[in-house]
Amino acid sequence: MSVRKLKPITPGQRFRVVNGYDAITTDKPEKSLLAPKKRTGGRNNRGKMTMRYKGGGHKRRYRIIDFKRDKQGIPATVATIEYDPNRTAFIALVNYQDGDKRYVIAQNGLQVGQNIVSGKNVAPEIGNAMPLSDIPLGTIISCIELRPGQGAVMARSAGSFAQLMARDGKFATVKLPSGEVRLVLVNCMATIGAISNSDHQLVVGGKAGRSRWLGRRPRTRPVVMNPVDHPMGGGEGRSSGGHPRSRKGIPAKGYRTRSKTKASNKYIVERRKK
Repeated sequence: MSVRKLKPITPGQRFRVVNGYDAITTDKPEKSLLAPKKRTGGRNNRGKMTMRYKGGGHKRRYRIIDFKRDKQGIPATVATIEYDPNRTAFIALVNYQDGDKRYVIAQNGLQVGQNIVSGKNVAPEIGNAMPLSDIPLGTIISCIELRPGQGAVMARSAGSFAQLMARDGKFATVKLPSGEVRLVLVNCMATIGAISNSDHQLVVGGKAGRSRWLGRRPRTRPVVMNPVDHPMGGGEGRSSGGHPRSRKGIPAKGYRTRSKTKASNKYIVERRKK
């Protein structure tokens, strides 16, 4: 895992910091695990723009990822570590002994040729998936289910990880990447290790065009808008815009929007840090 700072031979490369992609072993994805990915450009089924600042970008194909890890007890060999344009983490192509091929989210340190397995009573090694009831306390984990059989929903992005803190009855206490401490059922699956591509946060685009390649259009700052367009718009000259808030008027920077009656509040032991 490394990043490279390019020499400033063009204006766009002057501040460019690129991913070294040391862990990537191939640039050819597995055809049987590809699916078409249609872009919306931020429009709904009536053609109305419901999400601003989206559109354009390079054409992509979706990689079908196995988030459930439900082939239990069957060992699989890591064939390749690949780049996925749809996510920040790297993915690994694994070949099961019964001939099945699947993509999984690659953990940091996962190597080609390594064997991984999922299920109960397996060794707590990097890449192995198992219920929280079988994982030793204090272990670094990722790709965590919130409901049994749902598939991984938490700690899936590049470099993220959670930690198993404690177990009590049918609940395990997990410290999430945000700092939130939460109760999760012990029969939910999780994968050992932190997510790959931890240097993703150090990458610098270097020019506006690179954002366009990713399908991100230029974003207009609220303070330069008119009052009809945004609560922070208007005023004479270069005014500050007042208190930071969204286009709908909801305050930013510390204002809590989470419902006090949300059903899952009882599972949160400690709120995330501000």
